[in-house]
Amino acid sequence: MELSKGDPAPDFELRDSDGDTWRLPDLRGQKVILYFYPADDTPGCTAEGCDFRDSFSDLQAAGYLVLGVSPQGADSHQAFARKYSLNFPLLMDEDHSVAARYGAWGENKFYKNIFLGIKRSTFVINEHGLIEQAQYGVKAKGHVQRLRDALGV
Repeated sequence: MELSKGDPAPDFELRDSDGDTWRLPDLRGQKVILYFYPADDTPGCTAEGCDFRDSFSDLQAAGYLVLGVSPQGADSHQAFARKYSLNFPLLMDEDHSVAARYGAWGENKFYKNIFLGIKRSTFVINEHGLIEQAQYGVKAKGHVQRLRDALGV
């Protein structure tokens, strides 16, 4: 199941690496960029995370809150954020339940191998909790700039 523009964003409750809890209903009134990435400190995920880091000020000035989501735990997220000076929360979806509700969990193919995992995806959620953009299967390189262009940021 994939989400489309105008769909209600599935509610979630996830902890970040500092133990703080993030709930989508608590973010009503804010624009949210929720991006799902496969793994901390891998080449594509690092490039994407650093691009969000470098664009954070502009996205924030345009009213967007950036949240990254992956299955890794607190120690992994903390090391990743520290190593690359990431300036936005990384949320833990260790059981993949939130990714599944967003359509960001499922079969992936790497060469001839098929496996279950995170499908690199980004969702722009408006102030009312509705999907403004649902991007599936994004390529890490250049993704944040393409997103910024689409958002006019």
